[in-house]
Amino acid sequence: MAGPPDDDFFHKLTGFTRFEGVTDSANYQPLPDDWLIAIADIVSSTKAIAAGHYKSVNMAGASVISAVLNALDRGDYPFVFGGDGALVAVPPSGEAQVRRALAAVRAWVMEELHLDLRTALVPLTAIRGEGLDVRVARFSPSDYVSYAMFSGGGTSWAERQMKAGRFIVEAISTKVDPDLTGLSCRWNPIKARNGEIVSIIAIPGDDGNGPQFRQLVADIIAISAEQNRDGHPVPVEGPTPALNFGGADIEARAVAAPANRWWQKLAIDAQIFLVWLLDKFGVRTATFDARIYRRDLAANSDFRKFDDGLKMTIDVDAAHLARIEERLRQAEVGGVCRYGLHRQDSALMTCFVPTPLMRDHMHFIDGASGGYAMAAMALRQKKPPELAAGE
Repeated sequence: MAGPPDDDFFHKLTGFTRFEGVTDSANYQPLPDDWLIAIADIVSSTKAIAAGHYKSVNMAGASVISAVLNALDRGDYPFVFGGDGALVAVPPSGEAQVRRALAAVRAWVMEELHLDLRTALVPLTAIRGEGLDVRVARFSPSDYVSYAMFSGGGTSWAERQMKAGRFIVEAISTKVDPDLTGLSCRWNPIKARNGEIVSIIAIPGDDGNGPQFRQLVADIIAISAEQNRDGHPVPVEGPTPALNFGGADIEARAVAAPANRWWQKLAIDAQIFLVWLLDKFGVRTATFDARIYRRDLAANSDFRKFDDGLKMTIDVDAAHLARIEERLRQAEVGGVCRYGLHRQDSALMTCFVPTPLMRDHMHFIDGASGGYAMAAMALRQKKPPELAAGE
């Protein structure tokens, strides 16, 4: 049975293909009034990252997207990956399924990844009741995938409410695993080629108005665009496959019951070896070409986004980074923005690949030593203590 017309809200949006379009308010449309925001983050993620669990943190964040989209039969719904968390905008027709998926994925993250995942489901009516909004744009970095951009202040408010204990979805008490089909983490960290991998978060400041902040975002995008491929951390030909089996255990935990995990991990290891072999010798099968897959992977990657602020994980040299930092500092002094950034030598990729035989696989990029979570911590440390408490 077809859902209500508003279920197709995101699919019907006219997309844009140049990232500069995130500053154009005409690209954004208000989310339907009866929709909800499914949102999650890892409690004390910076401590987990400091303990070396950065892959698990990213996997937990991406698992929210996988669980919710799979619960909604992989429909076309707007979402954003934030490194140590994620959000998905969902229609009211899917509320019951999404609530169950959030409860199940929260329990799974606790049990399998040993992390504390907060989850909440926030009605848009509550957001608009505060005078805020959730407006959504559709950015298409390639012909095969689209990512949602969010503006209006509503998603940031929803995150604050979740951290304050409102709209919480508790972990499920009975053993019901979330459907995490397609969730994977098979690639080595990708080393910087221009200089450093830098994760940047810039949000409006107390005195920042729309035009001033949009100009700041445009300036940062323009500086990073001077780098090869706009500072994209993934080379155009994609990452080089390697015989790295480190992520197989986490992936096996995501898709197999405990009794079957050894066999699932063996199957994943075999797939990793097969892709490496096909790529090394340039062999195609009837249904799979490793080199086309790698190029699609690079084109489909989500390394820049707008979610009530600019978030980027980019590969930049020292000169361009200095210009970006100076522009951000000037804007922060003027009250236009607050920002945080984190430097590292490589980027990390977490993937949502329902089937490698299709070209619409999605790849989420973060810094390999904390990325967005560490940048967010640097940003929070600039707040007055009473505002930073409890985050």
